[in-house]
Amino acid sequence: MGDQPRRNLPTKRGPGFFQDLALRLRLVLRLMADRRVSPLLKLLPIASLVYLVVPDLAPGPIDDALVIWLGATVFVELCPPEIVREHMRAMTAVVEGEWKEVETGEPRDESGGSPPMAQ
Repeated sequence: MGDQPRRNLPTKRGPGFFQDLALRLRLVLRLMADRRVSPLLKLLPIASLVYLVVPDLAPGPIDDALVIWLGATVFVELCPPEIVREHMRAMTAVVEGEWKEVETGEPRDESGGSPPMAQ
């Protein structure tokens, strides 16, 4: 048992469920605000949200969540692909840069800790 090498878990993972959900929600909101998307097509997410307030036959949150998910997914799939790609690139773009420490003018001790306390 001690002879086997330890296996490390991968540290780089894709977006999680909630990150993907937030990204999808932002995408729908951006597409709803885009004038190039058909107003008729924008009725899909609106209709799925209206379904929440209209009494339905099947009680419970599962069917409501399914209708909202389905409305958002169909809306994104029916939007022009080049517009969806444009918004996805804008939301997931990585801004290149480098870390730079700013001098505050306060003296620091040699260990890199906080400045000495005045007595």
